[in-house]
Amino acid sequence: MKKAVFLIIIGLFATLNTMAQTKKPTVGSTNLNTGHAIQISLKPYQNTKVYIGTNYGKNRVLADSCILNDKSEGVFTSKQKLTPGVYFVVSPKYSILFDFLMDEEQHFKIIADTLALSDFKITGSKENDIFKEYIKSITVLGGALNTIESDIKTAKTAADTASLRAAYIAKDKEMKEKRKYFTTTYPKSMTSYLLNVMQRPEAPPVKVVNGKTDSTYPFYYVKNHFWDNVVFNDNRLVRTPFFEDKLDEYFKNYVSREPDSIIDEVQYLLTVAKTGKEIYPFLLFKFTNKYISPEFMGQDKVFLHIYQNFFAKGDTVLLDAASKKSITERAYSIMANQIGLAAPTLNINTADDKDFSLYKVDAPYTFIAFWDPTCGHCKTEIPQLDSMYNAQWKKLNVKLVGVNINFKELTSWKAFIKEKNLNNWSHVYQTEADLNKEINAGKPTTIRQLYDVFKTPTFYLLDKNKKILAKNLTIEQFNDFLQSQATKHN
Repeated sequence: MKKAVFLIIIGLFATLNTMAQTKKPTVGSTNLNTGHAIQISLKPYQNTKVYIGTNYGKNRVLADSCILNDKSEGVFTSKQKLTPGVYFVVSPKYSILFDFLMDEEQHFKIIADTLALSDFKITGSKENDIFKEYIKSITVLGGALNTIESDIKTAKTAADTASLRAAYIAKDKEMKEKRKYFTTTYPKSMTSYLLNVMQRPEAPPVKVVNGKTDSTYPFYYVKNHFWDNVVFNDNRLVRTPFFEDKLDEYFKNYVSREPDSIIDEVQYLLTVAKTGKEIYPFLLFKFTNKYISPEFMGQDKVFLHIYQNFFAKGDTVLLDAASKKSITERAYSIMANQIGLAAPTLNINTADDKDFSLYKVDAPYTFIAFWDPTCGHCKTEIPQLDSMYNAQWKKLNVKLVGVNINFKELTSWKAFIKEKNLNNWSHVYQTEADLNKEINAGKPTTIRQLYDVFKTPTFYLLDKNKKILAKNLTIEQFNDFLQSQATKHN
């Protein structure tokens, strides 16, 4: 495992036992009634603070600290146990020195000298005996593989390249056999557990059934075996440096981008992980953060599912007041504007203060632009949108509706419309009086909330029945989507 500069991460969940505040015992005291008591001798550091750190998914966090005396000795201790997993010793300047394992037996001694870190010793821990044996053997094999890989890049003849590739395959096979040795020789060890978490299934050849080739068989084989030997309520998963990468790989390569497919996977993982004190909140907030502002259109449906099926059923206790308010408000803001739903009603005023109703717009496609005449981005994108309409959308019978969400800027709004010759639009706004009527009547949502207008401009594309076809795309992406829809229906 590579050494790296250690970055202090703060503000994670309270369940992380960071920097235990209990009184430290004297060196040599290892009261077995305490949760953990890990003695350390770390030369040449004296009279200084050192740390042990661990992983929180892809992040690294401090887990405990101690003061070394003038003999370079100290003890990490607390009445609470640390969550088992991969840990590391951290220097006074926050650099990682070496890795070790934390299992349930958290009373052992670390002996190390920074002049010979590879020779560090851990006494009183069988798990670390196995782990160190594995690291030693795999480091040798990994170094050989890196050398061969480098030689392949500089090979001068095809024969040399072929020979080196064969050597690489042989050495890689040896590494896999070494891993298998540890998983079979020490099946109940943490080292075996870690290797199982890291493992990716190898894709089998394409399958032929009744004379027909099933080209999807390798893909589904890997997908169906991707999590073999991994139990998702195991808190140790959070304390590995590779679990989150594997999780991201799975969702990127083996889960469809369709929201319903993602929802099925997320629902399963969170349900299975529910009893894990650390893994459950880790997964819950990972998926929440990923889909509250998703990379792909429509995937905010995943966040809404998480809110309705987890947070709304009591899991907001995991949040502080500000986070609870933020997540709840975000959920309510996207409930009414999901892809495929009928667009919320818009009964507002035209620029000349006549009644306007969205559902009276008769068109195969209606494009709504919510914008603010004081917004710099709006002043750029609204004319671009008009140009796109004239060049591409007019022939598709698209109707443009521009909604001014700033009733205080009616004069500048009308001036901009005139200046840019935005003549093919329905220009509308909600009066201050109508907005206040809604608020005073106790309506839970305003136009901004119904259409999730918390940035400007905000765009929506509706079909002839005013169902939402697309949202939150660029103008060019909307054009591609529209052209695709038009081709599909011709």
